[in-house]
Amino acid sequence: MISALRNLSRALMPLAVLGAVALCAPASALAEEGGAEWRSEQPPPPPPPPEVPGSTTPIPLGHVGDIEFFAPNRGLLITAGNGSTIQPGVWAYDGAGWKELAVVCGATDGRIAWAGQDEFWTVSDGRAGQSQSNEANQQAPLEDDTLCRFAGGEVADSYASPAFLSSSYQAMHAAGCLTAEDCWFAGAILPEGKSAVSGSFHLHWNGSALIEEPYEGESQPVEDMRAFDGRLFESVRVTSQHRFEAEPPVLHVINPAGVSPTFESILGVRNQQESFDVPLYETGEHVEALRALHLSAEEGGLWAATSAVEKQELAGEPEEQEGQVTIARYSSSEEIWKQVIGPESTPSGKALFPGDVVESIAAEPATEGAWVALDSESDAEHPSPGALATVVHVDTDGSISGEQTLPSTSEQERGISAAGGASRIVCPAAHDCWLTTTQGWLFHLTTGKESLPVDDEGFTSLIASRPKDQGLLQLPPDAEPEEEALHVEAPANDFTTSKAPQIEARVTVPLLADLHSRLVHHDTLELRFHLAVKARIRLLAKRHGSTVASTPMRTFAAGNRELSLRLNPHRWPTKLDLQTHALGPLPTVSSRSPSVETISTSLAFPAKLESSAGPLF
Repeated sequence: MISALRNLSRALMPLAVLGAVALCAPASALAEEGGAEWRSEQPPPPPPPPEVPGSTTPIPLGHVGDIEFFAPNRGLLITAGNGSTIQPGVWAYDGAGWKELAVVCGATDGRIAWAGQDEFWTVSDGRAGQSQSNEANQQAPLEDDTLCRFAGGEVADSYASPAFLSSSYQAMHAAGCLTAEDCWFAGAILPEGKSAVSGSFHLHWNGSALIEEPYEGESQPVEDMRAFDGRLFESVRVTSQHRFEAEPPVLHVINPAGVSPTFESILGVRNQQESFDVPLYETGEHVEALRALHLSAEEGGLWAATSAVEKQELAGEPEEQEGQVTIARYSSSEEIWKQVIGPESTPSGKALFPGDVVESIAAEPATEGAWVALDSESDAEHPSPGALATVVHVDTDGSISGEQTLPSTSEQERGISAAGGASRIVCPAAHDCWLTTTQGWLFHLTTGKESLPVDDEGFTSLIASRPKDQGLLQLPPDAEPEEEALHVEAPANDFTTSKAPQIEARVTVPLLADLHSRLVHHDTLELRFHLAVKARIRLLAKRHGSTVASTPMRTFAAGNRELSLRLNPHRWPTKLDLQTHALGPLPTVSSRSPSVETISTSLAFPAKLESSAGPLF
């Protein structure tokens, strides 16, 4: 029944290309609700260099990794550029049109996280030359492994790491903020053999420092992240390691700062037992037959959509069923996940949208539905400029109000060529959505009747500079400990050590300084340190990735402080982690002060510590 509702693409009403030639088309069928229609709305290219003739003819922006809105008249997209006219960077929407905002911090497949009305983060590419090749002459990876924080009309901070180290940033595919002081970035799993822990790579911004906090034990790549009901939900890809799990984790929940535990897992199930489990799989369907969920949040609901992996990715037996397009929604009022489209909702066994890949989903505010961007399997694998974009509207009851291909037939008749398959979709308001294609073209769902106020207080000036990267400090080799004393190694990831500049400037002092430690009675670690401001502190001892001892999270006033941790000689730790959260703004000092060097809150545990405490076993 549902499949019978799939409509042919509908022609659209007149088209106006922003900043370009207005193209007229006969009026035709509109989207069913609100009289809105999808139409091409490509911005003009940026101004050319001086003495170079300009053009208003729209051109593709290149691959758009993400498009996000803070408000209907305040939006951002991040692009890889098109190799010629469009540089990798960020574009902004002000309610009237799109314009180039930054020619730095672009990305191969970047992400955007709004931290506030005038502050946001981007997952960006690294800069060539920032890391040298390794001994095997491998070039340092640059794709999607650095961060930029935009604030005050500029790139306020840039974060990167040296390559080929256990502390190196991994490629990041997801980003989200609960507040300006609580942002997360996640992606690939930590490389085996290079890291002391196993799990998915995560970085946490606490308002003053960027700290690596992996989800230990959950070795699933993170692919998407959305804020919903005061928490961050991130989707993960189920891999072959979960082959024998009947109910694998498909979502992680990241709780707000100060709430324990930091991470929680949500299962994808066949037969729903708990209300928070996501009903995804059909009986006999392989757990790794589905891609990671795409997420979109609205007031009162969280949407999740996925589709089948490529057939060659499945390594199961022939009788195991392949995946299909599956959409689920969590209702805050009912407090339960329900399958909207998928094996449960199609008892006939006929999958909807066979051969299609879900590229993204966008909940449409103040309505009972969401828009889904679909692409064919072949185009998703090898994007073609000649492909058409497909969007479909899905209601909470599983009904489909229409499937449309873009550009519409009438647009093509008026000279608008195919613009590539559907990629990213977002809806900042009811009957107001934006779609990007694989080739960097934009389509806008609009009634054409709204007149948004121009956001002239937003981002106005072109940003062309990116500050030096704050990166990870390399750990020095382990040293022989002194009798009854433990030397805490240098920083792991919070701050950078840098020489004071020659000019007068103000820099932020580190939260922690003057760290000293020693072993008391051979099994108690005593750690002394100085706090610049009031902070919450916890010390953890880990052995090969597993926590073997920890102190409770404690609040200390500024000044000289001390922590003690009892250790088990039979489970002697290999690493110490000091978790910190500043509860106030850090003071600043002159950059000429000798105290400008900073120290990290992640502590390396010397390998030969056992020499001062007897045998390990």
